[in-house]
Amino acid sequence: MSLREVATLPLGTTSGEFELRAFELGSGPVYLALVRGHIGDGRSVLTRLHSECLTGDALGSLRCDCGPQLREAGREIAAEGRGVLVYATDQEGRGIGLVNKLRAYMLQENGADTVEANCRLGFPPDARTYDAAARCLDLLGVRSVRLLTNNPNKVEALTRAGIDVERTIPLQTSPHVRNVEYLQAKEARLGHVAPAGVPLDGNPIGEATNVAPLLGRRCAPAGRPYVVLKYAQTIDGRIATQRGDAKWISSEAERRISHGLRAACDAVLVGVGTAIIDDPQLTVRMVPGSSPLRVVLDSTLRLPSTAHVFDGEARTVALTTSSSSKERRAVLRARAVGVHVVDAGPRGVDLASALQTLRALGVGSLLVEGGARVITSFFAEKLVDRLVVGIAPTIMGTGVEAVGDLGIASVAESVRLTNRSVHQAGGDLLVAADVS
Repeated sequence: MSLREVATLPLGTTSGEFELRAFELGSGPVYLALVRGHIGDGRSVLTRLHSECLTGDALGSLRCDCGPQLREAGREIAAEGRGVLVYATDQEGRGIGLVNKLRAYMLQENGADTVEANCRLGFPPDARTYDAAARCLDLLGVRSVRLLTNNPNKVEALTRAGIDVERTIPLQTSPHVRNVEYLQAKEARLGHVAPAGVPLDGNPIGEATNVAPLLGRRCAPAGRPYVVLKYAQTIDGRIATQRGDAKWISSEAERRISHGLRAACDAVLVGVGTAIIDDPQLTVRMVPGSSPLRVVLDSTLRLPSTAHVFDGEARTVALTTSSSSKERRAVLRARAVGVHVVDAGPRGVDLASALQTLRALGVGSLLVEGGARVITSFFAEKLVDRLVVGIAPTIMGTGVEAVGDLGIASVAESVRLTNRSVHQAGGDLLVAADVS
């Protein structure tokens, strides 16, 4: 195989500095090797073979897991201080090219899975080979690897090329509602090992856990997002003490699931009261995945500029009303915060108007995290599609209730939960159900 090195230079990245070494195939494609530390004897090198994905790696597409995998691999190699990430620029769409990948996406929009789509276009399910990547490793002096992958084909290819794969290290990511079927197809039809993480039941809660069973059937009504309402409470139904202390009612395992739910949805929403009292970041930190759009309901824009949701770690939208000042709106917009004026309701922001605005912004799935006033309002206005409640094995007594007065006069009028399931997360229980 004709392969020559064409460039070597230091490259600073968000994961740290790497040595970038570029190799060009005789046929034209370029392979990039990001090398961290000294390869030395070439044994037991932490390694990732990554196929180019313009939409996922560069544009942040949520249709696949490529972007999160690339970033996670870079972080792991940088943390170890020694390793190689080989980036193959000729493997877009599992080897079918960018245009054909986009055509495959169009077929997937009409119901085909990722394998069926490639086959309908006349391509194999996976057209990639790894000879060039193996040759790059050989030229770098790599003799054996610990391979960051869920794909057995990469293990077989490197082994055939004479590079010893000492072991594989899973590179799992938290699924998103937009890619969960893609991840399921990769596991069922391509043999990838648990790309969406460990199952919710039967295993300890891992860094990546498949939260898809908690999300239900995900059928959004017309004109608004699919709404998942999530909160954690004590066994006697309290989400905070009388003084507002809520950290932490739930266990670390349950909070990890909450972060997985954030990673699974397009946006996460809280009311301004919660944003002020708890000052949450509303980002994904405890699991590998992308942070959602952060949404705050704030009818007068009283949330202080020092709030974590304005920290720039993820996009933020404030939904307000005409009661807020134009000057305050301008200040937030200057900080790249999306500010949208919606109708006012009896409790501040009109929820129906807010959801309509979010859908117009492209939000198809919304995780609502509270607080109690927002939770109650969503139930009262029948805007909840799915409920997920974490129940901690503690009793608080007097405190803040999750759900307030819904104006229900008889048991028959109570909110009904269907399609129920119960799961364990550490010492806590998770109850998930559709809301009738």
